[in-house]
Amino acid sequence: MHWDDLRLFLAVSRQPRLELAAAALLQDATTLSRRIRRLETELGQTLFERTRRGHVLTRQGELLARHAEAIEALTFRIRNDGETEQAVSGKIRLGVPEGLGSAFIAPALAGFADTWPGIDLDLIALSGFVSVSRREADMSILLTRPKAGRLKVRKLTDYTLRLYASQAYLERHGPVRATGALASHRLIGYVDDLIYSPQLRYFDEVLPGLHPGLCSPSILAQAEMTRAGAGLCILPVFIARKFPELRVVLPETISVQRSFWLSIHEDVAPFARIGILSAFLSELVRKNSADFLA
Repeated sequence: MHWDDLRLFLAVSRQPRLELAAAALLQDATTLSRRIRRLETELGQTLFERTRRGHVLTRQGELLARHAEAIEALTFRIRNDGETEQAVSGKIRLGVPEGLGSAFIAPALAGFADTWPGIDLDLIALSGFVSVSRREADMSILLTRPKAGRLKVRKLTDYTLRLYASQAYLERHGPVRATGALASHRLIGYVDDLIYSPQLRYFDEVLPGLHPGLCSPSILAQAEMTRAGAGLCILPVFIARKFPELRVVLPETISVQRSFWLSIHEDVAPFARIGILSAFLSELVRKNSADFLA
């Protein structure tokens, strides 16, 4: 086994579409495929599953990638007399809830990309979750702490949700002075049978007996409806604070506390790029802690 073979293997592990990996290496895709198969034959292992979305690492491939990245880091240290920011490279797939990913993490990624130009990041921000255990992502931010799987898990932050309405809505309908008055107002919330986590059932917890009349599985769509004056909605503080036209309703009465949990698969946890992104997320949350907790 030669380092050049491992270098090609790492390129494909980071860019599953063979033609794109070959282009980055200035090689022919057919030649690259042949060399990867030769490496698999020499090792007596299947390193990739060939799927419609490209070459996906097998369990054996993940183990080899860990060792190959350690060798890569060593060669960078030898070449550069110490690891530099440019020496860290590779792809990370990060799964996040839609609101946190779009409203908070995405705007901060310009600085991350400038600091770590060698790291390619897939930000999967969905109204749902991607599974680290099933290797749909390398890292995932979840609403509940996972209880099973080969995972490293820690709390990223607690956060607060409040009931909000636009200033225009309150001017049309008058102030809300008690929870009993909410029955006469239009409420905005999640589509019940599309709720992917019990942590999102806010109405059952703080407003029992009341049900939203305008619904969407997207928290960003809910925020836009609220901004437009369509009704009242329970929103995370870190989203609502971006919109000065929103007002907190019944702040002394309605407050929901939740947590975000960072989950990392054990196989990729030792990689330098994973530690870098993990530290970046922790520092980002720490610096903006006032946006999460009311």
